[in-house]
Amino acid sequence: MRSLDLTPLMRSSVGFDDLFRLAEARLDSASQSYPPYNIEKLGDDEYRVTMAVAGFSADELDVVLEDRVLTVTGRATEEDDSRTFLHRGIAKRAFERTFRLAETVEVKGAGFENGLLTISLERRVPEHMKPRQITIEKGSPKASVLASGDKTVAEKTAA
Repeated sequence: MRSLDLTPLMRSSVGFDDLFRLAEARLDSASQSYPPYNIEKLGDDEYRVTMAVAGFSADELDVVLEDRVLTVTGRATEEDDSRTFLHRGIAKRAFERTFRLAETVEVKGAGFENGLLTISLERRVPEHMKPRQITIEKGSPKASVLASGDKTVAEKTAA
């Protein structure tokens, strides 16, 4: 299998280390196909993950968010041995699927209906992360005030 070298991209970008590590991990791992899922964009800041978990009950599913990683786990309960299958096409095996969420994405809730697990997500961008227009002044820029005190950058470096 070919591997993709992301080094040239890393040389020309700053602050995307986490993104590159995520891409490399995804390229290195074998692709999971069970259970199937959709990721939908419902609006500018709304998303929905839908997983087809046929055969599972809501009690056999767990949805956990820890350190920006959303983990969906399915635990298959013991089957009734009195049933005899001639064909078994509905997979009901234990699984764990993870989704890495951006800092600005929050999990709003989860629902289960008709064999589909639905997880609602919302992106909330804080004011300091929203785009803002920077005014261009003539001459050199004015010293900014530090958050730790009233001294300007020039006063701090002179001290």
